[in-house]
Amino acid sequence: MESKFGRNSFFDGGLASYIGWRILGFIITICTLGILYPLALVWIYGWKINHTVVEGRRLRFHGTASGLFGNWIKWLFFMIITIGIYGFWVTIKLEDWKVKNTTFAN
Repeated sequence: MESKFGRNSFFDGGLASYIGWRILGFIITICTLGILYPLALVWIYGWKINHTVVEGRRLRFHGTASGLFGNWIKWLFFMIITIGIYGFWVTIKLEDWKVKNTTFAN
């Protein structure tokens, strides 16, 4: 199935909406002293994934801030008790969580 761009895999997000989501995420993170950072992550992940088409099939992100928040607290706890070392694994854990919450829309 060819897309309007003439290719099967593409990203159709725009710069203005990306900047808007990033600014909104930054504001909500700052205003809540980082407590709602998982919400900002969910917004950005959702925007990126929902604008991605792979082999003619659009991706859909189903993750929620509440679903990430519990993990986030656990990961912060492990980072504190390991003096930040666990932070290296948080990046991997976030990617795993993101993929687990991504499906094909069609």
